[in-house]
Amino acid sequence: MLTPCQIKLHGLDRTKMKDGAGASFSFKHQAMQVGLWFTWLAGFLLIGLSLYATQLLPSLTETDQWKGMDVRGISVTIFAAAGPFVGSVGARQAMAVRSWLALASDLQVVLFGQQPSVLSYVETFNHPRVTVDSTIDFTFLGTPMFHCMVARARASNSDIAVLIEPEFVLLPDFMDALQYVHGLEHDWLLVAMSPKASYFPFYIEDPGQWVEQGGLPVEHEKVQQYVMRKRKWANCKGGKLWAWNTGELPLHAGVMPPFIYGQGFHNEWLLNEALSSDFRFVFDASEAISIFHPKNGMTMNEHFIESVDNTNKVGRVWEIEGNTQLATLYGSFYFRPANFSNNPVKLVKCDGMYSFINPLDEPKSGQTINLQLFPSEINSARESSERQIKNGKLMTSFRRFFLGKRQRKPSVRLGQSLPQGTGKSDVWKDKILGSRMKRRLVDCIYRSNSEGRKLDCPTSNLKSVLKPAITLSLPFSLETLLQKVTDNEKTVILAVVGNNYRDMLMSWVCRLRRLKISNFLIFAIDHQIYQFSVLQGLPVVMDAHAMNVSFNDCHFGTKCFQRVTKVKSRIVLQILRLGYHVIFSDVDVYWFKNPLPYLKSFGPGVLAAQSDEYNETEPLNLPRRLNSGFYFAHPDHATIVAFDKIVKHAAVSDMSEQPSFYDTLCGEGGVYRVGDYLCIEPETNLTVHFLDRNKFPNGAFHDLWEKDNVDDSCKTQGCIILHNNWISGRKRKLERQVSSGLWDYDVSSRMCSQNWQGTKSTSSY
Repeated sequence: MLTPCQIKLHGLDRTKMKDGAGASFSFKHQAMQVGLWFTWLAGFLLIGLSLYATQLLPSLTETDQWKGMDVRGISVTIFAAAGPFVGSVGARQAMAVRSWLALASDLQVVLFGQQPSVLSYVETFNHPRVTVDSTIDFTFLGTPMFHCMVARARASNSDIAVLIEPEFVLLPDFMDALQYVHGLEHDWLLVAMSPKASYFPFYIEDPGQWVEQGGLPVEHEKVQQYVMRKRKWANCKGGKLWAWNTGELPLHAGVMPPFIYGQGFHNEWLLNEALSSDFRFVFDASEAISIFHPKNGMTMNEHFIESVDNTNKVGRVWEIEGNTQLATLYGSFYFRPANFSNNPVKLVKCDGMYSFINPLDEPKSGQTINLQLFPSEINSARESSERQIKNGKLMTSFRRFFLGKRQRKPSVRLGQSLPQGTGKSDVWKDKILGSRMKRRLVDCIYRSNSEGRKLDCPTSNLKSVLKPAITLSLPFSLETLLQKVTDNEKTVILAVVGNNYRDMLMSWVCRLRRLKISNFLIFAIDHQIYQFSVLQGLPVVMDAHAMNVSFNDCHFGTKCFQRVTKVKSRIVLQILRLGYHVIFSDVDVYWFKNPLPYLKSFGPGVLAAQSDEYNETEPLNLPRRLNSGFYFAHPDHATIVAFDKIVKHAAVSDMSEQPSFYDTLCGEGGVYRVGDYLCIEPETNLTVHFLDRNKFPNGAFHDLWEKDNVDDSCKTQGCIILHNNWISGRKRKLERQVSSGLWDYDVSSRMCSQNWQGTKSTSSY
């Protein structure tokens, strides 16, 4: 029990203790308040971060989505028509090739070219992923045919095929874009134009390392930033990059005409037909990839002219006019409305995120901005496509998908006018629902549209040059053309043909190309076949006395046939007088191998000609058995005089040229015959040697055309050529040759048949 004193002391102590405890409580209370404030502040910060993360969620989700797709294993092949690998042109092409190879370790490069410098470059470079394709169709001056380039790329076994100008440099973000669009469930077609960089202080070494002047290595990001700062967009007629997934859908409807590469309109035509056909999702990726031309140099047209056609520096007007004519005659390109230009969906990369945008109107000052954004919703697209496949209603264009989606689900839309003189207006940002990501996206899109880049030229700019009724003409005389096409021994292979045999002409040309024979010349006897040959890039001259040739009624025995055959010896005589050796061949003669090595064994003073005798037991040189559809003539005095006599004899004859040949060289009734296979013309002492029928059979010998396998039968016999004669009528002759398999021209695609055709769906129907 406490005493009063103790109680007092105790109470005093408790009072003091109470005062001390109060102070301690006040301190703790303040500390709790401060802690609570920090907690609230941290909470607000977390909420803010969560909201910010929510703003970024579409981008992150999209990134995760693409990471989940198997896109790292895609295979890519880049195709390009190479110019000469000489001088600055060769250096820029070599840099471009190295930039392509640096994109992926398994990327393949195929260069189209026939020039020795191209073959030499690839051989010297000796890179296992770079090859040359010389088998596609080229003009007689060495320029590749664009429709063949596209067809060859379409037949690629890679997942993605790329067709690019040979000097366009690519940086690694190109592969990022390809990986992105490769996940689309629909077939697609990417198109891009390239800006130019007039001064480019970088170079890429073989391992794919970029270096600057002085040899210091730099990262490709620095190169990319430099290009973004210095780039200058070309006009709408500039070169294009094309890329597509090698799916089953064609790039466009109809047939692509035989455009000559680099001579205009083939890019514009392809873009128009691809969009109007609506088979594939077509989009412009110019600003989503790092592509550039390192120098504002010559066009590819000038490269080919400089390397091949040194005698004509003014340009190949006939090739440009030919492409112009083809653009008007094929497809819907010529019939576009006035002031129309194709404006496909754009692929842009803004703030690290890819998006498709559809610029319905160009954002000009004072005009209404009418821009539709399409953030990629690939899962929805895939589900939609799969449902339509099951229902048999596959939506064949992403444009339709987006238009349909616009009606089902609201999307970001900008529709407010910009004040006069403003740039990036704040009214844009006010319309984006306060979304920071969307504001950045819109700013990026505005910058994209404000650069004034035009992928396609308006129709009004093209109508003045689109003339379907152009008359084409090569600016070469016969002598000049002979200088361009003949070999070192001045030998030319001559064919005289009319429009009724145009398909057979092309099969004959394609066969010679497959045999790597290029020293041929076409002599056109009517305007139609001349125009056709110019469009096909063939070396052709036209008869000064061109005639109208009946399409189906100009075969053996007709008056038309008699007129046509008399042209043959006249043009041969003209060429002989110019000092050239001539192998004359009708276009219905199929070549199994090059006959020149064999024919050269017959020296000057000998005319080697095919025999028309089909009976194996009969002599080759019986009357009227000299076939003037295949022979080899030297430009010697005896041969020239003999041909002059043949021409004069035929001029007064009411028969075809062939009897004039025999009666002049072997005498009427064969009075100049020597043995079973020779004739000697007494005035000139010219010897006519009738060729071995096993090697040079006519159309009735051994019934070769009736064999089940004409090719094998002829090769077993040792055929060098086989004449498709001894049959009446153009149609029957054509059917016999096509059905036999001795046919090398694909009429439907307007190109020579190739081994790679049929490996994938390559026809455009």
